[in-house]
Amino acid sequence: MSAGVRAGDGVHVTRAASVQFVSRPIVARVIRVRDDLITYDGWCWLDVYQLDARGDATERRTIFVRPDGLRRGAMST
Repeated sequence: MSAGVRAGDGVHVTRAASVQFVSRPIVARVIRVRDDLITYDGWCWLDVYQLDARGDATERRTIFVRPDGLRRGAMST
């Protein structure tokens, strides 16, 4: 279940999307939705580039999130 998340989307990832981002939310650009990994209903794995304050990619990550908890359209902090 990707809840409309697609490659190229900018997202703000906070605790609404996953408890791992409670104290340190991130802004990221989605590389791909990982349909090849098993998840719980309502969750998905995403490959993302974490962005810095200027919107430049600083790190590639794979994150486990609730797509309905992501804020879409975020491109920089």
